[in-house]
Amino acid sequence: MKESNRKPELLIPASNLEVLKTAVVFGADAVYIGGEAFGLRAKAKNFSKEDMAEGIRFAHSHGKKVYVTANILAHNRDLDGARAYFRELKEIGPDALIISDPGMFTLARQEWPEVEIHISTQANNTNYMTYRFWWEQGAKRVVSARELSLAEIREIRENIPEEMEIESFVHGAMCISYSGRCLLSNYFTGRDANQGECTHPCRWKYAVMEESRPGEYLPVYENERGTFIFNSKDLCMIDYIPELVEAGIDSFKIEGRMKTALYVAAVARTYRKAIDDYFLSEEGYRQNRQWYQAEISKCTYRQFTTGFYFGKPSEEAQIYDNNTYVNEYIYLGIVGELREDGLARIEQRNKFCAGDSIEIMKPDGRNITAEVLRIVDEEGTEVESAPHPKQVLYLELTEQPEKYDILRVKAL
Repeated sequence: MKESNRKPELLIPASNLEVLKTAVVFGADAVYIGGEAFGLRAKAKNFSKEDMAEGIRFAHSHGKKVYVTANILAHNRDLDGARAYFRELKEIGPDALIISDPGMFTLARQEWPEVEIHISTQANNTNYMTYRFWWEQGAKRVVSARELSLAEIREIRENIPEEMEIESFVHGAMCISYSGRCLLSNYFTGRDANQGECTHPCRWKYAVMEESRPGEYLPVYENERGTFIFNSKDLCMIDYIPELVEAGIDSFKIEGRMKTALYVAAVARTYRKAIDDYFLSEEGYRQNRQWYQAEISKCTYRQFTTGFYFGKPSEEAQIYDNNTYVNEYIYLGIVGELREDGLARIEQRNKFCAGDSIEIMKPDGRNITAEVLRIVDEEGTEVESAPHPKQVLYLELTEQPEKYDILRVKAL
């Protein structure tokens, strides 16, 4: 590790207030979220004005930051609403806006001149002249296009102002379209990915048919029933923290603004430890790589790839035979308040029963096995199982959990 390298920010996504708090507790330096408009995850739960304000207060009380996405490619009809939205955000006070459209950038500057603006990967940021352009407009940070190699990012770092920040995705799902600008969803369903309504048709099953042979489906990779020809593996750079740091990346961004709290906790905790270990001792980081690999595999994923970081991906970066996630653990819930009688409150997410052996996932990296001794519902009735999602329950475990711990169970 070079002493001159800056310790990168760990930037984690959140779909709602519960997940934001989880991200903060499990190691995020900053969290990025979407409001109810103008972000590229319209199907995510997103944040109301009230939840956004509470989330920002929570993050700031822990010394963390919150960035709000407003990265749609705007049409004329969007502009008046965007202007009002930026005025509203100014009152709430996030730490930065994430924007891709020059018109949206201009509106944000007019309504909130002092706000820090980060340029989204959707803006197609592939060279240092683009970075310089945005710096001259007043942007603090630019998110690199996913199509860049580490060598290209290093060259960008060498050709932009030292104070300018580079943010790059290091983990999560990969879009099959250049810098995420996709037309498939709009074409097939009328839902525009560039307006936040992507239906993920890249994960659908396809077959190939030649124009002059209607109805005759040609095999692709010897799969006569079709293939998932657009289905990329997920990005994972947990084994390459030194290379990312040495390339000059200032913010390690995790994809997943529609993911569960379990996913966010697992990824945040693993990258937090990897980054901290590396800056403490490169030798310690390398010794702990097996733990990082084991823990990162406990969240849902589609097999892993290093994307474009070490050159153009080969066909090995695609999954041709299925579109399913690998899911080693089932999410049970987040521990809320602890009652005076020792019972822990959770809002249950998946079924479990009294007598089950579960795992308490703690922010400090420990995973503690515990048995469910008792389950009590809101009426105070003891129940044998918890089959209903989002039911509020109180648990007695053989090991005492703490607020914000995650409860999970290994999938069969």
